[in-house]
Amino acid sequence: MAEERRPPTPMAEERAARLEAAEQVTELPLVRTPWRLGPLELPHRVVMGSMHTGLETRDDGGAALAAFYRERVAGGAALIITGGVAVSDEARGGPDYAVMTDASCRQRFAAATAAVHEAGGVIAAQLFHAGRYAVGDWAVAPSPVPWRAARGLVPRELSAADVERTVADFAASAAAAREAGFDAVELMASEGYLLNQFLSPLTNLREDEWGGDAAARMRFPLAVFDAVRQAVGADFPVTVRVSAADLMPGSTTEDEVDAFALALAERGVAALGMGVGWHESVVPTVQASVPHGAWIAYGERLADAVHAAHPEVPVIASNRVTDLRDAEAILARGKVDAVALARPFLADPELVNRSFRGDYLLVNSCIGCDQACIDRSLVFQPISCLVNPRAGREREFPAGVTNNRRRVAVVGGGPAGLAAADALARRGHDVTVFEERAALGGQFALAARVPGKEDYRLTVRSAQRRLEAAGATLRLGEAPDVDELAGFDGVLLATGVRPREVELPGAELPHVLSYERAIREGVPDGSVAIIGGGGIGVDLAAFLVESHDEKTRALAFQARFGLTGSAEFARSRPTRALHRPRPGALVTLMRRSGKFGQGVGITSRWVNVGALTHAGVRMLAGIAYRRITPDGVEVEHPDGAVELVPGSTVVLCAGQVEHDPLSAELEARGIRHEIVGGARDASRVDAVRATSEGIAAARRLAD
Repeated sequence: MAEERRPPTPMAEERAARLEAAEQVTELPLVRTPWRLGPLELPHRVVMGSMHTGLETRDDGGAALAAFYRERVAGGAALIITGGVAVSDEARGGPDYAVMTDASCRQRFAAATAAVHEAGGVIAAQLFHAGRYAVGDWAVAPSPVPWRAARGLVPRELSAADVERTVADFAASAAAAREAGFDAVELMASEGYLLNQFLSPLTNLREDEWGGDAAARMRFPLAVFDAVRQAVGADFPVTVRVSAADLMPGSTTEDEVDAFALALAERGVAALGMGVGWHESVVPTVQASVPHGAWIAYGERLADAVHAAHPEVPVIASNRVTDLRDAEAILARGKVDAVALARPFLADPELVNRSFRGDYLLVNSCIGCDQACIDRSLVFQPISCLVNPRAGREREFPAGVTNNRRRVAVVGGGPAGLAAADALARRGHDVTVFEERAALGGQFALAARVPGKEDYRLTVRSAQRRLEAAGATLRLGEAPDVDELAGFDGVLLATGVRPREVELPGAELPHVLSYERAIREGVPDGSVAIIGGGGIGVDLAAFLVESHDEKTRALAFQARFGLTGSAEFARSRPTRALHRPRPGALVTLMRRSGKFGQGVGITSRWVNVGALTHAGVRMLAGIAYRRITPDGVEVEHPDGAVELVPGSTVVLCAGQVEHDPLSAELEARGIRHEIVGGARDASRVDAVRATSEGIAAARRLAD
């Protein structure tokens, strides 16, 4: 018997009604209000925020970077801020960071700025120094204080002469940026990078003129600002990204943040953007589990402090805003002047234009997974996007309708199939999607039931709407046979995976569920033993112990980390899986070897596993499974001790196997086909790989 579902609360019903009404909104009057950034006139108040792409150092004359930015300006972006551009070799965060004063880098940026201008946009270069966050032996810092992920690397303390030289590096880079065609520069003084390191008493332990009390710690970043302003002239906007909150105990206080911001305003800063959190903070800031708009209150507090003395200085809020209707609501509060979104422009280059037309259902929303963007940037790979695998590959997969129209069948409506079908439909092909279930989504439909992953449903919904708008045929509840597929010019198989069965005594007992059944149908009240502690096991545990209402989770997030205002923009809405969360003590997550959450992305794993630990979920590793009994799972510990782990329900999260019922016969019949995603290889179900394979196979199959 499935556990009792509670009816939605009146608050949830009210919020759901507002969201439903918002679907019909066609105007964003505040977002669409023009504003000025120094001498620059901007037509709306959405900023494409800074993202390191890994394209900046590609040896292609800047073509890939130009195509990436051009497509986003064509989609409505007016002001783009680049990813961090190093001001010297030692300023690089890693091997794929461009150095602004390097002649070849400047040529690549000149191509990118020209593309932005041709498309009608403006672009600012973010001038960057990683400081102690650099990953190589070139790392420098105000003081020799390593960070916890530095693997023993202690940064070299900058001498007084080094500090003066670094100020000059920023000035030279600003002049080079203007020469390369940029319209403005932003100084990165947030997220724990060098300027932020000088501001913080945690990392600035100096006893010379560049350290000491809060006023002394400000000298270096203010000297950088002054030098940059002098280098570029008064007619060239200089903005600063300020850390609204370091989220590091003992670091810069609110009063010190305000004093720094006001000092910049006195010096004529063109705008102040907000950042939040250091890489080593234990507070998550960008993951899917972070409530929507969680950090807006921090930008508003900064804006209040600045506008009290300098109302003419725009303040730009950011972080975990994915929908321009939320940007409209933020601006309606009357505190900040613009809103920056970064990853949402990866997910949908047409975000602004679609929203301005009222086509919200077509917007391909960022789901906050980080898997193809931030996670890749941390290992120095070019970024892309799980839900938009063309991102960063615009030249490889150019837009536009083909003259070679084909009739193509896509079998499977999960992430890989939807990505392929969307790519085919965009190219003008005649697409038919077969999905054996009554609704599209596949593994994303399951993921959308997991707390913190509700936005996955938006990916499915927008893909379906785009396919319908393109005239694709959707045949739901149908599994085609080979005879039917023989009538198409090509077949793309994206039939996905099935849960792996386990060879364990007792696996046939009635209280043993697959993860798919557990998530689709719910789990009865009582104790739960989960066999398998990888990504799916962690998701299943979250499904059981966390609230299925984002507003409730947002309030808990706010309380857990001692934050303020982090629940303001969380969406409270009823769902079909609105469970009463069970105590974590009733859930045991087990695995034989490896890390819990293995396979989850770099930036999300620690957050997801940490949430389970906080909830009290028991985690057993290094055990051997002996048998399943009516009362739970009998396991053997490394020391030989045997334990019966209680489980009135046992859920199998032991991996997946390929589901490919068609390719052998298609091959035998000589029918052209491609296999993608989990159907091709289920050894590690990876949605980034699946969607990327989907668009690549679609291009091979039809073009």
